Amino acid sequence: MVKFIVIAIAAFVMWKLFSGDQKKKQDQAGKDFNKKVKTGEMVKDPVCGAYVPKDGDIRVRNGEKVECFCSFECRDKYIKSLEADSGE
Repeated sequence: MVKFIVIAIAAFVMWKLFSGDQKKKQDQAGKDFNKKVKTGEMVKDPVCGAYVPKDGDIRVRNGEKVECFCSFECRDKYIKSLEADSGE
């Protein structure tokens, strides 16, 4: 009976250690993301609002402004909206 209690306590302590470590990693990842957004390393996709790296591969130049996109679908929607705006 005592063995069972000791094993249960050890398992609980191990579980708390690992779950606390994951929470710490998630918090740090959130802080890193917020830091990248504030410093301008991450920019907002103008179509869907997702944050993407400023030096990402999917970009469109609109005059002097360069827009970055999370996907080719968002880029295509943006280009269609530009064409619709200039066509009116």
